Amino acid sequence: MLSMLAKDQARLQYLSSLVAGKSVVPVASGRQIVQSPTYIVRVKIGTPPQTMLMAMDTSNDAAWIPCKGCIGCSSKVFNTAKSTTFNTLGCHAAQCKQVPNPTCGRSACIFNMTYGSSSIAGNLSRDTVALATDPIPSYTFGCLQKTTGKTVPQQGLLGLGRGPLSLLSQTQHLYKSTFSYCLPSFRSPNFSGSLRLGPKGQPIRIKYTQLLKNPRRPSLYFVNLIGIRVGRRVVDIPPKALAFNPSTGAGTIFDSGILLFLLDK
Repeated sequence: MLSMLAKDQARLQYLSSLVAGKSVVPVASGRQIVQSPTYIVRVKIGTPPQTMLMAMDTSNDAAWIPCKGCIGCSSKVFNTAKSTTFNTLGCHAAQCKQVPNPTCGRSACIFNMTYGSSSIAGNLSRDTVALATDPIPSYTFGCLQKTTGKTVPQQGLLGLGRGPLSLLSQTQHLYKSTFSYCLPSFRSPNFSGSLRLGPKGQPIRIKYTQLLKNPRRPSLYFVNLIGIRVGRRVVDIPPKALAFNPSTGAGTIFDSGILLFLLDK
Protein backbone atom coordinates (compact mmCIF):
# COMPACT_ATOMS: atom_id res chain seq x y z
CA MET A 1 0.00 0.00 0.00
CA LEU A 2 2.82 2.41 0.87
CA SER A 3 4.53 1.62 -2.43
CA MET A 4 1.33 2.31 -4.36
CA LEU A 5 0.82 5.60 -2.51
CA ALA A 6 4.38 6.72 -3.31
CA LYS A 7 3.85 5.93 -7.00
CA ASP A 8 0.55 7.84 -7.02
CA GLN A 9 2.27 10.92 -5.60
CA ALA A 10 5.11 10.68 -8.14
CA ARG A 11 2.57 10.30 -10.96
CA LEU A 12 0.66 13.39 -9.77
CA GLN A 13 3.88 15.42 -9.68
CA TYR A 14 4.71 14.35 -13.24
CA LEU A 15 1.25 15.17 -14.62
CA SER A 16 1.30 18.53 -12.83
CA SER A 17 4.65 19.37 -14.43
CA LEU A 18 3.13 18.85 -17.90
CA VAL A 19 0.22 21.24 -17.49
CA ALA A 20 1.49 23.82 -15.01
CA GLY A 21 4.69 25.83 -15.48
CA LYS A 22 2.64 28.97 -14.93
CA SER A 23 0.69 29.95 -11.85
CA VAL A 24 -0.51 33.32 -10.59
CA VAL A 25 -1.18 33.51 -6.85
CA PRO A 26 -3.02 36.62 -5.53
CA VAL A 27 -1.13 38.64 -2.88
CA ALA A 28 -2.66 40.91 -0.24
CA SER A 29 -1.44 43.31 2.41
CA GLY A 30 -1.49 41.48 5.72
CA ARG A 31 -2.04 44.79 7.48
CA GLN A 32 -5.56 44.97 6.07
CA ILE A 33 -6.49 41.27 6.22
CA VAL A 34 -4.88 39.84 9.37
CA GLN A 35 -3.47 43.01 11.00
CA SER A 36 0.13 41.97 10.28
CA PRO A 37 2.84 44.04 8.50
CA THR A 38 3.52 41.31 5.93
CA TYR A 39 2.28 40.26 2.49
CA ILE A 40 0.07 37.19 2.48
CA VAL A 41 -1.13 34.51 0.05
CA ARG A 42 -3.89 31.92 0.30
CA VAL A 43 -2.46 28.42 0.65
CA LYS A 44 -4.57 25.26 0.74
CA ILE A 45 -3.11 22.48 2.88
CA GLY A 46 -4.20 18.87 3.34
CA THR A 47 -6.90 16.56 1.99
CA PRO A 48 -9.58 17.87 2.02
CA PRO A 49 -7.88 21.29 1.80
CA GLN A 50 -7.82 23.78 4.67
CA THR A 51 -7.08 27.40 3.70
CA MET A 52 -4.39 29.38 5.54
CA LEU A 53 -3.31 32.99 4.92
CA MET A 54 0.47 32.61 4.98
CA ALA A 55 3.08 35.37 4.92
CA MET A 56 5.49 35.10 1.99
CA ASP A 57 9.12 35.68 2.93
CA THR A 58 12.08 35.70 0.54
CA SER A 59 14.62 35.62 3.39
CA ASN A 60 13.39 32.29 4.80
CA ASP A 61 13.39 28.80 3.35
CA ALA A 62 11.09 26.31 5.03
CA ALA A 63 7.36 26.86 5.35
CA TRP A 64 5.74 26.49 8.76
CA ILE A 65 2.17 26.70 9.94
CA PRO A 66 0.44 26.60 13.36
CA CYS A 67 -1.08 23.17 13.96
CA LYS A 68 -3.91 22.15 16.27
CA GLY A 69 -2.73 22.03 19.87
CA CYS A 70 0.00 24.63 19.31
CA ILE A 71 0.81 26.60 22.47
CA GLY A 72 0.97 30.35 21.88
CA CYS A 73 -0.42 30.19 18.33
CA SER A 74 -3.41 32.08 16.95
CA SER A 75 -6.92 30.63 16.88
CA LYS A 76 -6.59 29.79 13.17
CA VAL A 77 -4.68 26.50 13.01
CA PHE A 78 -4.26 23.54 10.66
CA ASN A 79 -6.10 20.44 11.92
CA THR A 80 -3.79 17.58 11.01
CA ALA A 81 -6.30 14.93 12.13
CA LYS A 82 -8.70 16.00 9.36
CA SER A 83 -6.15 15.52 6.55
CA THR A 84 -5.81 12.04 5.06
CA THR A 85 -2.49 12.90 3.41
CA PHE A 86 -0.69 14.35 6.46
CA ASN A 87 2.30 12.59 8.00
CA THR A 88 5.15 13.48 10.36
CA LEU A 89 8.73 12.95 9.23
CA GLY A 90 11.01 10.80 11.36
CA CYS A 91 14.41 11.61 12.80
CA HIS A 92 16.23 9.75 10.04
CA ALA A 93 14.57 11.63 7.17
CA ALA A 94 17.03 13.51 4.97
CA GLN A 95 15.06 16.73 5.44
CA CYS A 96 15.66 16.59 9.20
CA LYS A 97 19.26 17.65 8.58
CA GLN A 98 18.08 20.75 6.69
CA VAL A 99 16.18 22.47 9.54
CA PRO A 100 17.67 24.57 12.38
CA ASN A 101 18.58 22.76 15.60
CA PRO A 102 16.92 19.38 14.87
CA THR A 103 16.27 16.97 17.72
CA CYS A 104 14.44 13.66 18.03
CA GLY A 105 11.29 13.24 20.08
CA ARG A 106 9.01 10.17 19.94
CA SER A 107 10.67 9.27 16.60
CA ALA A 108 9.61 12.65 15.11
CA CYS A 109 12.01 15.28 13.77
CA ILE A 110 11.67 18.38 15.96
CA PHE A 111 13.16 21.78 15.07
CA ASN A 112 13.67 25.02 16.99
CA MET A 113 14.42 28.45 15.56
CA THR A 114 13.97 32.17 16.07
CA TYR A 115 11.95 34.53 13.88
CA GLY A 116 12.44 38.21 14.68
CA SER A 117 12.12 38.50 18.44
CA SER A 118 10.08 35.28 18.69
CA SER A 119 10.95 31.61 18.95
CA ILE A 120 9.14 28.65 17.40
CA ALA A 121 9.25 24.88 17.77
CA GLY A 122 7.50 22.19 15.76
CA ASN A 123 7.55 18.83 14.01
CA LEU A 124 8.83 18.44 10.47
CA SER A 125 5.85 17.19 8.45
CA ARG A 126 4.48 16.53 4.97
CA ASP A 127 1.18 17.11 3.24
CA THR A 128 -0.34 18.25 -0.04
CA VAL A 129 -0.09 22.00 -0.58
CA ALA A 130 -1.89 23.94 -3.31
CA LEU A 131 -1.06 27.42 -4.62
CA ALA A 132 -3.65 28.70 -7.08
CA THR A 133 -4.72 25.49 -8.90
CA ASP A 134 -1.44 23.55 -8.70
CA PRO A 135 -1.34 20.71 -6.13
CA ILE A 136 2.08 19.96 -4.65
CA PRO A 137 1.99 16.52 -2.98
CA SER A 138 4.34 15.56 -0.12
CA TYR A 139 5.37 19.16 0.58
CA THR A 140 7.72 19.38 3.58
CA PHE A 141 6.95 22.04 6.21
CA GLY A 142 7.14 22.71 9.92
CA CYS A 143 4.01 21.93 11.94
CA LEU A 144 4.26 24.40 14.84
CA GLN A 145 3.69 23.09 18.36
CA LYS A 146 4.82 26.13 20.37
CA THR A 147 5.56 29.81 19.79
CA THR A 148 6.68 32.66 22.04
CA GLY A 149 6.69 36.35 21.12
CA LYS A 150 4.55 38.48 18.84
CA THR A 151 6.47 38.58 15.55
CA VAL A 152 5.37 35.16 14.27
CA PRO A 153 2.92 35.41 11.30
CA GLN A 154 -0.46 34.32 12.64
CA GLN A 155 -1.30 31.69 10.02
CA GLY A 156 2.19 30.62 9.05
CA LEU A 157 5.00 31.49 6.67
CA LEU A 158 5.83 30.45 3.11
CA GLY A 159 9.60 30.50 2.50
CA LEU A 160 10.70 31.72 -0.94
CA GLY A 161 14.45 31.56 -0.31
CA ARG A 162 17.08 29.52 -2.13
CA GLY A 163 17.48 26.77 0.49
CA PRO A 164 16.62 23.08 -0.02
CA LEU A 165 13.27 23.28 1.82
CA SER A 166 12.03 26.48 0.15
CA LEU A 167 9.04 26.63 -2.17
CA LEU A 168 11.33 27.14 -5.19
CA SER A 169 13.47 24.10 -4.35
CA GLN A 170 10.57 21.77 -3.58
CA THR A 171 8.74 22.74 -6.80
CA GLN A 172 11.73 22.87 -9.13
CA HIS A 173 10.14 20.22 -11.37
CA LEU A 174 7.04 22.40 -11.64
CA TYR A 175 8.19 26.04 -11.68
CA LYS A 176 11.87 25.69 -12.69
CA SER A 177 12.97 27.86 -9.72
CA THR A 178 11.39 30.91 -11.36
CA PHE A 179 9.15 33.49 -9.70
CA SER A 180 8.33 37.19 -9.58
CA TYR A 181 5.95 39.23 -7.46
CA CYS A 182 4.06 42.50 -7.59
CA LEU A 183 3.26 43.83 -4.13
CA PRO A 184 -0.01 45.72 -3.51
CA SER A 185 -0.38 48.93 -1.54
CA PHE A 186 -0.45 48.31 2.21
CA ARG A 187 -3.75 50.24 2.20
CA SER A 188 -5.37 47.85 -0.27
CA PRO A 189 -8.04 45.63 1.37
CA ASN A 190 -8.04 43.17 -1.55
CA PHE A 191 -5.74 40.52 -3.02
CA SER A 192 -4.62 42.94 -5.74
CA GLY A 193 -0.97 41.86 -5.89
CA SER A 194 0.43 38.76 -7.57
CA LEU A 195 3.05 36.05 -7.10
CA ARG A 196 3.90 34.58 -10.51
CA LEU A 197 5.40 31.09 -10.40
CA GLY A 198 7.08 29.41 -13.35
CA PRO A 199 8.91 30.64 -16.48
CA LYS A 200 5.70 31.11 -18.46
CA GLY A 201 3.69 34.31 -18.09
CA GLN A 202 6.53 36.37 -16.60
CA PRO A 203 6.76 40.09 -17.53
CA ILE A 204 8.59 40.69 -20.82
CA ARG A 205 9.50 44.37 -20.71
CA ILE A 206 11.21 44.92 -17.41
CA LYS A 207 14.27 46.62 -15.97
CA TYR A 208 16.36 44.26 -13.93
CA THR A 209 19.48 43.91 -11.84
CA GLN A 210 21.41 40.71 -11.24
CA LEU A 211 20.60 38.66 -8.14
CA LEU A 212 23.85 37.62 -6.51
CA LYS A 213 24.72 34.55 -4.46
CA ASN A 214 26.67 34.83 -1.24
CA PRO A 215 28.30 31.58 -0.08
CA ARG A 216 28.18 32.74 3.54
CA ARG A 217 24.41 33.25 3.34
CA PRO A 218 23.43 30.97 0.43
CA SER A 219 19.63 31.06 0.81
CA LEU A 220 19.33 34.86 0.42
CA TYR A 221 18.92 37.04 -2.70
CA PHE A 222 21.64 39.71 -2.82
CA VAL A 223 21.86 42.78 -5.08
CA ASN A 224 24.76 45.13 -5.73
CA LEU A 225 23.51 48.36 -4.15
CA ILE A 226 25.80 51.27 -5.15
CA GLY A 227 23.99 54.29 -3.68
CA ILE A 228 20.80 55.82 -2.32
CA ARG A 229 19.12 58.94 -3.70
CA VAL A 230 16.40 60.94 -1.98
CA GLY A 231 14.79 63.15 -4.60
CA ARG A 232 17.73 64.46 -6.63
CA ARG A 233 20.20 64.29 -3.78
CA VAL A 234 22.55 61.36 -3.29
CA VAL A 235 22.82 60.35 0.35
CA ASP A 236 26.38 60.60 1.66
CA ILE A 237 27.10 56.94 2.44
CA PRO A 238 30.59 55.45 1.96
CA PRO A 239 30.52 52.90 -0.90
CA LYS A 240 32.22 50.40 1.40
CA ALA A 241 29.13 50.38 3.64
CA LEU A 242 26.97 49.18 0.73
CA ALA A 243 29.41 46.92 -1.09
CA PHE A 244 28.61 43.28 -1.77
CA ASN A 245 31.32 41.11 -0.22
CA PRO A 246 30.95 37.31 -0.51
CA SER A 247 33.99 36.73 1.69
CA THR A 248 32.40 38.44 4.70
CA GLY A 249 28.69 37.93 3.94
CA ALA A 250 28.07 41.69 3.65
CA GLY A 251 25.67 43.19 1.15
CA THR A 252 22.04 44.11 0.48
CA ILE A 253 19.26 41.53 0.28
CA PHE A 254 15.67 41.52 -0.97
CA ASP A 255 13.35 40.67 1.93
CA SER A 256 9.59 40.64 1.40
CA GLY A 257 9.11 40.09 5.14
CA ILE A 258 10.59 43.45 6.18
CA LEU A 259 8.97 46.77 5.26
CA LEU A 260 11.92 49.03 6.13
CA PHE A 261 15.32 49.55 4.55
CA LEU A 262 17.91 48.51 7.14
CA LEU A 263 21.59 49.41 7.00
CA ASP A 264 24.27 48.05 9.34
CA LYS A 265 26.23 50.78 11.07
